[in-house]
Amino acid sequence: MTKVRTVLAMRTREGCEQRFEAEWLSAAEEISTLDGCLHQDLVRDADDPRSYLIISDWADRERLDAFGRSEHRDRLLRMIRELRESAHRYTYQVLHSVRSEEPR
Repeated sequence: MTKVRTVLAMRTREGCEQRFEAEWLSAAEEISTLDGCLHQDLVRDADDPRSYLIISDWADRERLDAFGRSEHRDRLLRMIRELRESAHRYTYQVLHSVRSEEPR
């Protein structure tokens, strides 16, 4: 099994940024309880407050794909889809990770 990372680039509709963030957080909290979901981040472009990346790590491609085909996913992400202007998804195999030491 190889860990996978998804990167979902999204641009929100104008004026929907705060609601998008709140809806993502609500969905992410529930998704985090699913088998195979390891980590999720929502990051916003420092120069374009309507552009976001949703970064998710999954234990393997099989569990990610199972979530991607589920009604559970459709229900959780319905509101996010209504708030976005565009979306592009990329999936990567994580080959190596190097952790930094904790700051002193």
